[in-house]
Amino acid sequence: MLTLLSIRDYAIVDQLDLELQAGMTVVSGETGAGKSIMLDALGLALGDRAQSDSVREGAERAEVSACFDVTALCEARAWLAEHDLDADGECQLRRVLTAEGRSRSYINGRPTPLAQVRELGQLLVDIHGQHEHQRLLKKDHHRVLLDEFSGQTDLAEQVRRDFHRWRRLDTELNTLTEQSEEQTARVQLLTYQIEELDQLALANGELDSLEEEQRVLANAGEILSTGHQLLTLTSDSEGEGENCLSLLSHCQQLLDNLGSSSPALAQAAEMLASAHIQIDESSREIRSYLDSVEINPERQQEVEERLSSIYDIARKHRILPEELPAFHQALQEELNSLNRSDDELDQLAGDVQAAREEYLSAASQLSTARQSAATQLSKAVDEQLHSLGMLAAHFDVCLTPLDSSRYNANGLEEVEFLISTNKGQPARALAKVASGGELSRISLAIQVVTAQTSSTPTLIFDEVDVGIGGAIAEVVGRLLRELGARAQILCVTHQPQVASQGHQHLFVSKDSRGELTRTRIDTLSRDRRVEEVARMLGGIEITDTSLEHAREMLKSA
Repeated sequence: MLTLLSIRDYAIVDQLDLELQAGMTVVSGETGAGKSIMLDALGLALGDRAQSDSVREGAERAEVSACFDVTALCEARAWLAEHDLDADGECQLRRVLTAEGRSRSYINGRPTPLAQVRELGQLLVDIHGQHEHQRLLKKDHHRVLLDEFSGQTDLAEQVRRDFHRWRRLDTELNTLTEQSEEQTARVQLLTYQIEELDQLALANGELDSLEEEQRVLANAGEILSTGHQLLTLTSDSEGEGENCLSLLSHCQQLLDNLGSSSPALAQAAEMLASAHIQIDESSREIRSYLDSVEINPERQQEVEERLSSIYDIARKHRILPEELPAFHQALQEELNSLNRSDDELDQLAGDVQAAREEYLSAASQLSTARQSAATQLSKAVDEQLHSLGMLAAHFDVCLTPLDSSRYNANGLEEVEFLISTNKGQPARALAKVASGGELSRISLAIQVVTAQTSSTPTLIFDEVDVGIGGAIAEVVGRLLRELGARAQILCVTHQPQVASQGHQHLFVSKDSRGELTRTRIDTLSRDRRVEEVARMLGGIEITDTSLEHAREMLKSA
């Protein structure tokens, strides 16, 4: 439950620390005192949209913190643990809003995206606003209320996921089965291009090898002539004149004739020996290379024709010759994606059928749960309407099956709330039958009933008793007090009959000092509760009669 609400520099609140208790807490105050500020601030902590003008005049930022005891809330604790935000049964939601409009949110001290704050907030607080009855005019809201009452919100979400998966697979199947003319033409072009590249059969590294071979063949005569000159200069013993090896040998012989043991000459001898070995090895490499070179016009023509074919196809596709292998693979992959085999299409058709059956199975379970819950909800709301003075009213949850062509993400039927306010009249849509005052009572009855099945630990009712009074208001107060036995209830009210039923009473007032106006909230003692209920009963002037009446109301709560 909500244990502490701390507000700093928000609206006309400079500083407020409000400790909250279990049971039913009522909030009252004069019109314009700022009763909604507390709920607005709490909404900000829960992830509501922030407004920069909510920062108190003259302040740099507003800050709201809401502390919750989640010890007994398994679902909230599991959520916190899943997101690594657990804090041993405690949960603090904090929101900071700057005057420039920037906003930051935190859960247990850690910066958290606003979407996650809202997700957690739904597990902690449920706010029933004074305009809730307006939402009752929308059939989509009827379905949501019924699913919440039946405890099947998870199943309803599964139905939505299953439907979207079925439709996505079905769309994919239709796309592949009914290819457009443009796709067909593309397949034909790809097939021709791939066949051409298949015939070319360019291997990896082949282009570099061919270009090197073509260079050698084209210059074979010059290569052989130059190569033999190199051999003559290095080691060819049959050539005329001296060569490198003979000159090195002569140098080594002269060095030996010196017969000196000088370290410098010894190093020179090593260097000459090394040079002799290297020139000898290089001569062998040259000879080996020349052995592989031959003047072969036939092979040269073959290589040049092969290179010409490669260059022509590369120019045709406007790419570099070395890009042809990767281009070939890309064309093949595109063709595979456009021209799936019959086996793949059969597999996809099977997936579509399986997804449809999964959707229908989940949707059928949801329909069964809705039918059972519709009967229970109709009966429960009827009982509440009768207790609220609408003795002849009959509430009906109507489920209209859809034909197969209209199945959708919400299930196999439409849900609509109908009402008959007088005996003998058929039940009709709320907007066509109920007056404004009746709609408020119908809304209140539904909220009280659905709140009894809610797993949310803190329920807030913001002036939901507008438009009622007298004995009916007392019934509303007793209903909310009964809810307070199983959940924490916060109720903003103008009705003394409702206020007298609270376990605790908060009073909101304005305090003007100079040019500044501040809102303050006080927890009322027993005597001050009597005075406040008397004020709500009798107006500005509090009489002994109104005080005595207030004591009786509080005593009977």
